[in-house]
Amino acid sequence: MKFLAVFSLAATLAAQSLDPALLLKPLSNDWPTYSGDYSGKRYSALTQINQANVKNLSLAWVTRMTAGMGAPGGGFGRFGAAAVPTIVGGEGSAELAASFGNNVNIRASMLVVDGKIYFSTPDNAWAVDARDGRVIWHYFWKTKGGTHIGNRGLGMWGKWLYMETPDDYLVSLDAATGKERWHKQIADFNQQYFSTMAPIVVGNHIIIGTGNDLDAPGFVQARDPETGDVQWTSYTVPMKKGDPGLETWGTLEGARVGAGNVWIPGSYDPETKLYIFGTGNPSPSYTNPKSRDGDNLYTCSLVALNVETGKMAWYYQLNPHDTHDWDSSETPILVDGEFKGKPRKMALHADRNGYFYVVDRTNGEHLLTSKFSDTANWVKEINAKGQTIRDVKKDSTVPGSLVSPNNYGATNWPPAAYSPDTGLFYVPQSDTYAMYYLTETDPRGAMGLGGKDEQMVASMGSYLTAIDYKTGKIAWRHRYPGVGGAGGGNGILTTASKLVFAGDVSGNLVSYDATNGKILWHARLGNITNAPQTYMLDGKQYLLVAAGDSVYAFYLQ
Repeated sequence: MKFLAVFSLAATLAAQSLDPALLLKPLSNDWPTYSGDYSGKRYSALTQINQANVKNLSLAWVTRMTAGMGAPGGGFGRFGAAAVPTIVGGEGSAELAASFGNNVNIRASMLVVDGKIYFSTPDNAWAVDARDGRVIWHYFWKTKGGTHIGNRGLGMWGKWLYMETPDDYLVSLDAATGKERWHKQIADFNQQYFSTMAPIVVGNHIIIGTGNDLDAPGFVQARDPETGDVQWTSYTVPMKKGDPGLETWGTLEGARVGAGNVWIPGSYDPETKLYIFGTGNPSPSYTNPKSRDGDNLYTCSLVALNVETGKMAWYYQLNPHDTHDWDSSETPILVDGEFKGKPRKMALHADRNGYFYVVDRTNGEHLLTSKFSDTANWVKEINAKGQTIRDVKKDSTVPGSLVSPNNYGATNWPPAAYSPDTGLFYVPQSDTYAMYYLTETDPRGAMGLGGKDEQMVASMGSYLTAIDYKTGKIAWRHRYPGVGGAGGGNGILTTASKLVFAGDVSGNLVSYDATNGKILWHARLGNITNAPQTYMLDGKQYLLVAAGDSVYAFYLQ
């Protein structure tokens, strides 16, 4: 059986588009996974675009995408090539599908492999020529419905692509043609799960996650890349008597419906074979029923799983007994560096709750907690474990509680970045205040995110913030014009030429000096909807980003 498995893999590699070994290397010419490489740094070794010449960036091409079942494959590249037919899959009806999946808002991290760009929106996937933006194929999934809040991107293994759908299927596509190989159910759609995560490929494991905003348990799964069959499942909450962490819930039933959604990809440490990811809030989110009396493990936590078995190696709960829907889902960044005079293997995490954390990624040992949002006002104390403990007066109340940050958080899903050249962690930030009103005192009427009303009352500004991980102190902060916006843009890229790229709240794609935040270049595109990326093709370095329904590529002429 082992011989057959090796033979099968060799046969796949012979005709593949992505060499799995590429995923183990630092980010360079291609962009083969969600964060570029397994570390989550979003740090590219490319240096053709540098501080001296970034001002000369010019538009290489732009392509506007058209989604939906009847779409002719999506827009046109710079040469106006004819649109391609749409490939249709899925189990929903044509009538129902027509009411979903037609709006294009590209939030996905794009894969760039062998001269092709692959990306997705809910119910849609595309392949685009990385040289000129020409659409190669378009795939549309006929959905059964569900929450179409966003799709974080595709995963790739050999010559196959993998996509999660809002109605909870894992779909495998042929990267060359866009034709569907198979689709497998991830979760029960009738329990109101919805799936948005970009699959992460580790060896022969397709790592996926899902959850919902009601009363079902979140989980992570590993799937076989050839068949889609389940290899293991790891729930983020205790599911039976005797499970570790059950004592942190009021009841077993409360734990079993306790959420802990998994909707953003994690990072992978090849040395320890640990997949490290963040989990979402407990449920019900805003009330304090007896069913979740305690810290509510393993919600709002960093969790490390053995990628071969799915067994938990360690956890660190950042935000015990969350009552504000501040998911800790943000992708952790894995860094090797010095901490207090000793070499450390670390995971860095800026949380939606306004605090920055550093833990040892080999065992989950807490190293540092610091406040990066000046306005965050909900913490009563930081305990001996470095955990932020809430002030119960800042829970949702009937007369209302003034809380910072608001529900969106001081940061959110848009990915942070890290530069080993500067030692700085870069994060989009937003300082806000909201009134949290408790509208349902009976927890039976406050499932999921229900039972409260939130009124935004003030924004103190949005920023690109650089944090020194060794001290937790702000190295520099660039304030965006005005006081509006949430999170300060949609993710960050940094490069070995000491550049940082990010979208601002005014619709600009901006390049900064990574050492001090000085603006070096900008282009106004409209609302930037994903994190900038970069790749090298035919001897030219490209800068890639999406704004709503359009994909833009820049290069040096």
